[in-house]
Amino acid sequence: MKNIFKIALLFGMTTLVSCHDKSAPNYQYFPNMYESVGYETYSESAAFKDGKEGQLPATGSLKRGFDVYEYENSTAGYELAKANLKSPLDSIQKDIVKGQELYEIYCISCHGAAGNGKGKLVEREKFLGVPSYADRPITEGSIFHVITYGLNSMGSHANQLDAKERWLVANYVLKLKSEL
Repeated sequence: MKNIFKIALLFGMTTLVSCHDKSAPNYQYFPNMYESVGYETYSESAAFKDGKEGQLPATGSLKRGFDVYEYENSTAGYELAKANLKSPLDSIQKDIVKGQELYEIYCISCHGAAGNGKGKLVEREKFLGVPSYADRPITEGSIFHVITYGLNSMGSHANQLDAKERWLVANYVLKLKSEL
């Protein structure tokens, strides 16, 4: 009885395999994985709302590592920062050596080693009118604001220096001002 059952099972399996039509392809699961759709670069797509090229970030979202700076880039923002903005760094975090290193990298070529406005670029007359720190009524808030946004011919250094490094430079600039 067992032999008959085994023979019937073997005959049935052989019939199923031999009746397979090799000219018809099998089912293809996830066909886009095998044959992807090509899109033109920068073309409109139905994947986004209103046919735009991409989606905008959510309202109120901030990029990773971004520090919010509440003063606007205007004369009024400068005056507010000058009057009200104070360094969040305590006396232990104010590393004057690190501030000096950053100043020598980013500021010394225009403002000079002593902060007198006589840097190498000024001596070679590439930039003119760089003021001395002694001639200006500056505070740590105004220095931070100018480093963040720039002023006159000085550009912003917010991309090169993070907020803590800008505060270190501002602290070092006040040290230079006191020595002039």
